Amino acid sequence: MVFETSSEEETIDAGERLAHLLPPRSVVLLIGNLGAGKTTLAKGIARGLGAADPAEVSSPTFTLIHEYGNPPRVYHIDLYRLDAPDQVATLGLDELFERNAIILVEWGEKFLTLMPADRVEVQLNITGAESRQLVVSGLRP
Repeated sequence: MVFETSSEEETIDAGERLAHLLPPRSVVLLIGNLGAGKTTLAKGIARGLGAADPAEVSSPTFTLIHEYGNPPRVYHIDLYRLDAPDQVATLGLDELFERNAIILVEWGEKFLTLMPADRVEVQLNITGAESRQLVVSGLRP
C-alpha cells in the first residue's frame, strides 16, 4: 500500500486512513530520515483512533514514550537517542507490545531484533519540499 502526500495535513490524513486499517493491537515502525514526517503521520494515526487531537501529539525524542487516550490506545515511542539494545530493554517494550493498543515506534529499525516479527512498517520517503511517499508493508488483510 502506498500513500502520496503533498502537505503536512495530507500526511496527517493518510495517518488517519491508515489507523482504520490497523488491527487493535499493532506495532508500527515509522521509518524515515529526520524530517520525513514520522511524527506527523503519528498525529494522524492518533486522530484516526480517537486517542488525541493532532495538536496534542508531539515527538517523544526526549521523553522516549508518550501515551494517548484514556485508557491509552496509542503509545508513541522514539528510539533516536538510544544507541544500544540494553538501553532499549530498560523501556519495557515487551510489556507494551502485549497491550491492546497501537504502538508507534520511530527509529525502531535501529533495533529490529527487539521488535516483534508481526509488525507493520511504514517507510516515509521525502519526495519534495512538502511531499512524501509512504510505503506500508506488513498489513494483514
